[in-house]
Amino acid sequence: MKIQAIKHMLMAQDMDRAVAFYRDVVGLTERFSSDDWSELAFGDAIIALHGGGVGAVNPTGLSIQVEDVDQACVAIAAAGAKILTQPVERPGEPIKLGEFQDLEGNQVMITQYLGIDQSPEHV
Repeated sequence: MKIQAIKHMLMAQDMDRAVAFYRDVVGLTERFSSDDWSELAFGDAIIALHGGGVGAVNPTGLSIQVEDVDQACVAIAAAGAKILTQPVERPGEPIKLGEFQDLEGNQVMITQYLGIDQSPEHV
């Protein structure tokens, strides 16, 4: 078996709206778009949007790491998505983690890498 790509699929109730959110707000590159299936990418990572979402909340395993998670949450909320949990530092982990619900009902984690704590008590 030779794998060509790994895709993370999200449901979309409104394909144009979903593509615009992940392209214009999140910053992914639109590779292909149709009413039933669209693909957006960052490097080799592909987010596939499947048309026909039924409007329910859809938990996902998707996590997007950004340079400034607080600023990203402001932009996400301004676009109409719902911030479910404000970003907070995670004890014992080098990240700040928040969660949002996109306009299609998909729950997505958003993180900022803070680096490894090099203070004497953590080395």
